[in-house]
Amino acid sequence: MGSYYEAEDLKKFGGIGKHAKALADDFFKYYGNVTGTDGALSRREKALIALAVSHAMKCPYCIDAYTTQSLETGANPEQMMEAVHVAAAMQAGITLVHSVQMQTHLQKMVL
Repeated sequence: MGSYYEAEDLKKFGGIGKHAKALADDFFKYYGNVTGTDGALSRREKALIALAVSHAMKCPYCIDAYTTQSLETGANPEQMMEAVHVAAAMQAGITLVHSVQMQTHLQKMVL
C-alpha cells in the first residue's frame, strides 16, 4: 500500500482556489505576508517555526516545504532538528500539563 501523502501533490497546492478563487487569493496573500517576509522575525526564524509546527501537526507536505525553506533561508540541519525537538518537548509538556485536569477530577471522585 502506498502512502496517503504524495510529495508531488504539494505542487498542486496553488490550485486550491479552483472553486473559491477569492478566498484562496486572500489566503495566499496573508500566507505570503506572514511567512515570506522579514518582520520582527526573520524569514529564517519563521521557517524554523513553521518546520517545528509542521512536525507537531504531522503535515508531510509542510515538512518538505519548510525543510527546503529553512535551508534556503540559511538554517542548518542542527538548527532544524533543534526546532523539531522544541516542538516535541512542547507536545509532551502540553500532554502532561493536562494531567492536572485528571488529578483535579480524581480528587473529586476518589481521593
